[in-house]
Amino acid sequence: MNPTADIAPETQQMGFRILVINPGSTSTKVAVYIDDQPLKVSNIRHTPEELKAFETIADQQHFRKQLVIDWLKDNDIPFVFDAIIGRGGLSKPIPGGVYRVNRKMCYDTHNAMRKHACNLGCIIAYELANMQTNGCQAYIADPGVVDELVPEARVSGSPLMPRVCIWHALNQRAIARRYAAELTAASPDHPVRYEDLNLIICHLGGGISVAAHEKGRAIDANNALDGEGPFSPERAGTLPAADLIHLCFSGRYTEEQLKRRVAGQAGLMAHMGTTDMLQILKQIDEGDAHAKLLIDAMIFHTAKTIASEGAVLRGKVDAILLTGGIAHSEYITSRIADRVDYLAPVHIFPGEDEMKALALNVYYVLRGEREAKEYE
Repeated sequence: MNPTADIAPETQQMGFRILVINPGSTSTKVAVYIDDQPLKVSNIRHTPEELKAFETIADQQHFRKQLVIDWLKDNDIPFVFDAIIGRGGLSKPIPGGVYRVNRKMCYDTHNAMRKHACNLGCIIAYELANMQTNGCQAYIADPGVVDELVPEARVSGSPLMPRVCIWHALNQRAIARRYAAELTAASPDHPVRYEDLNLIICHLGGGISVAAHEKGRAIDANNALDGEGPFSPERAGTLPAADLIHLCFSGRYTEEQLKRRVAGQAGLMAHMGTTDMLQILKQIDEGDAHAKLLIDAMIFHTAKTIASEGAVLRGKVDAILLTGGIAHSEYITSRIADRVDYLAPVHIFPGEDEMKALALNVYYVLRGEREAKEYE
């Protein structure tokens, strides 16, 4: 059944028609692109009451899929696409790139150990693509489990717990390519590609990820979701191992409660009861010494992590790029830069545009400029 068969044909546009779906913890972002230009972009927010109706994130699948279909109807956008791309989930470590969604990816993502709303992206995209009659395919690009680590980076101090990376691969790669394009625009006679550069990129958001990019490959990155690196507004980052073990057996917390103490109700949320950076920075302006200590500590640990990636790249760093929502704060970015600009010039790219990054990735595939990989 075509859910928008009754929509007027005059809304049809020339060019590749791309539907982008990005499920997040409290919202579902949806966009339609014609080639590389947005036709409509929306952020559908979900109230806590709506989400409480579902026992698990996986149970939200039909609810969120129907929201996308209804959104298309409400905006008079025909349900006819050349490609549908969803935010990638946390299935298993894979190299970066664009992937066609298949049944195995949907199965692996549905049964992934780490639960997050992003796991719904590929599944919804796959189901909607299968409703098309024109050969439309579903894709993902650079999910958070992109793993291109060098062998040394995978080894921890315990064979029971090898290092894994969960990071903002999509946005980091998009910013890296944007930086390379800006260098090329400044000196057209000397074009620069992402694959030509050594970069340290730090995404400053609800979680903080830092990665060393060597000639187009992220050879080291932290687990910014639940276990490593600087603390952030929502996440604990690296914790003292012995103290954590003691808490596990103290009888004070359940397993789920402790998981939330690592991700969700950790970091600034645990210390201050809020993740509202504007409010916290306002408190600093008003003389709140405790708020200043916490933000300065987050800056300290973030800069320390960035500097450690300088060693990974043997000091051969072309630039340090700061991105993500918190990069809008001059208080934070200037203090990080002050600690790490001895390594390389620091450039600020505030915010993130995952919708555009997803759309461009599949657009280049449709144009034949990039090859889609097969998930195995």
